Amino acid sequence: MHQIEADALTSPRAPSFIVTLYGDIVAPRGGVLWIGTLIECCAAHGLSEGLVRTAVSRLVSSGRLEGERIGRKSYYRLTDMAEEEFEAAARVLYAPPPQPTGWLVTLSEAEIVSTDWLPIGPKAFIAPRRNDVLRPNAAVLSCDTVAGIGALRDFAAQAWPLAEVGAKYDAFLSVFEPILAHVCEAGAPPGPEALALRLQLVHAYRHAALVDPRLPEAALPEGWPGGRARALFVRGYLALTHAADQHIGLTFHDSRGRLATATAATELREDRLRRECLA
Repeated sequence: MHQIEADALTSPRAPSFIVTLYGDIVAPRGGVLWIGTLIECCAAHGLSEGLVRTAVSRLVSSGRLEGERIGRKSYYRLTDMAEEEFEAAARVLYAPPPQPTGWLVTLSEAEIVSTDWLPIGPKAFIAPRRNDVLRPNAAVLSCDTVAGIGALRDFAAQAWPLAEVGAKYDAFLSVFEPILAHVCEAGAPPGPEALALRLQLVHAYRHAALVDPRLPEAALPEGWPGGRARALFVRGYLALTHAADQHIGLTFHDSRGRLATATAATELREDRLRRECLA
C-alpha cells in the first residue's frame, strides 16, 4: 500500500472488520469463504491469524457465521439471520433512499420495534419520512416542517446522537479525503492495495452511516458532514472497485473454488453507485 495510505490507516478490530469483509466481498458472492483466504486478507490490515480465528469463533457464537469442514479446510458461511442483517446494511451503504424531506408520525399503542421511530409521547412516535422506514400497524401521518427550524434542530440534537455521528463522518473525511485525492491523481493502485483500501473505506464509512438516523436536512446541524462523506465514499468505491474485484477473482476461494470477480449483485451495487454519482 502507498505510504500516504499506510500512514493514515490503523489496524481495525478483528470481529468488526470481518463483518465488513463479509458484507462487501462475500455476501454478494454466495456468502461462503475459506478461512485461509480470510486470514490472508486480514493480515494485510495487521490482524494476526490468532486474532482472526478468535474473531471467527465469536461470530459463530453470536449466530452470524457457521462453519463447515471439507477435508482439512474450513469454510464459513453467513447464517440466515446474518444475511438479513447484511442485506439491510447493504441497502444503506450501496442503495440508500433519497434524503427525506418530511416526517412520519404515528399514534399507536402497538409495540414499535423499528429503531427509526422515536417516542415523543405516551402513544406517539416520530420518524423521518423515508421509504425504508417500517410502518407500524396503526395510524401513520405524514407531515412537513412549516415553522421553527431552529427549534427543530435543537430538538433533533437532543433526541438523536447527531454530534457523535457527525464526529464519525468528520473522522472519515479527514482520513480518506487526502488518500482518495492521491488515488484520483495517480490512478487506482494494484489489485491487492485497491482491495485493502476499499475495505478500509467501507469499514470506516459504515461505522458512521449505519448509526446515522438520516433525518430531513432541516433537522440537521449547519455544516452537517454526511453529504460530503457520502459523496467521497461513492467516488472512492467506484475508483477502487475494478482493480479490487479483479484481485478477488484471482485470490479468494470458497468450497467450490475461486470467488467470482463479479456477480449480478456486485454489478447492481456498482450500477446504483454510478447512477448516484451522476445524479
